[in-house]
Amino acid sequence: MTSGGDAPGMNACIRAVVRTGLYHGLNVFGIMRGYQGMIEGDIFQMQTQSVSNIIQRGGTILKTARSKEFTTPEGRQKAYDQLKAHNIDGLVLIGGDGTFRGAVEFFKQFNIPAIGIPGTIDKDMAGTDYTIGFDTAVNTAVEAIDKIRDTADAHDRLFVVEVMGRDAGYIALHSGLACGAEAVLIPEIHTDIDSVINQVNFDNKRKKLTQILVVAEGDDFGGADEVAKTIKKNLPDADLRVTILGHIQRGGSPSCQDRILASRLGYAAVEGLLHGKSQQMVGIINDHIHFTPLEKAAKQKQRLQKDMVEMIKVLAS
Repeated sequence: MTSGGDAPGMNACIRAVVRTGLYHGLNVFGIMRGYQGMIEGDIFQMQTQSVSNIIQRGGTILKTARSKEFTTPEGRQKAYDQLKAHNIDGLVLIGGDGTFRGAVEFFKQFNIPAIGIPGTIDKDMAGTDYTIGFDTAVNTAVEAIDKIRDTADAHDRLFVVEVMGRDAGYIALHSGLACGAEAVLIPEIHTDIDSVINQVNFDNKRKKLTQILVVAEGDDFGGADEVAKTIKKNLPDADLRVTILGHIQRGGSPSCQDRILASRLGYAAVEGLLHGKSQQMVGIINDHIHFTPLEKAAKQKQRLQKDMVEMIKVLAS
């Protein structure tokens, strides 16, 4: 099943799970709409044809939804009853930390083996260098920011561009570095707005008239709109525009890297179940398959590469 926010590459992962399971003679079922579909019994058996021609598609053919009911023991009991009715004795869960926290509670109550696969554009999971969807999302952001820079250059404007990242700034950090942003504001580092204003003012004085500020939506100052309002208040002559990229970053055909990552993780998840692994997240570290306890993966975040933040300051100078 897929759960939480959708991410490009989820379909490639579903394909890998189904075909690896069938190769080993397993009965493979798809659960629609995550934990909510599990509770409601929205479950169907899958064959190899079920995943034909989906590796290139964004979104998820299994759909996704959030489920408040699953957070209760009664809801989890309903989900367990549905799994037993379909003779399901192992789970592969594609999602983020919320999905994994649900799996931890479910296992404590019913002891069903589960393997988690990190599917989130935010790249904020401990135990893996990359998550399914991140590469596609950051390339979508880069393409958009490159186009914004063209019009910014034509008009000598300052653009404040907001990218996704409620709790993590990896999309902002990577896209900002790749696009030559003058500053990147992310949740992990406190925003010194006075410093940002001084930098914009300094660039104006030295006739650097085209400027791009990349802001993660979860930046502690309040996102792109608040940053732009404060800059405009302090520098009223600034020709400033705001662009919020939003859900465009979640859609689209997955990149080659995401397709390969998703396929490797889906294959490894089934192999892990067959070898007795449970309550583990499968990830990639240094290009090798790596398993991390689900509880640890759900609680810990990937460490931010702070040298990249400093690099952006240096290269924008």
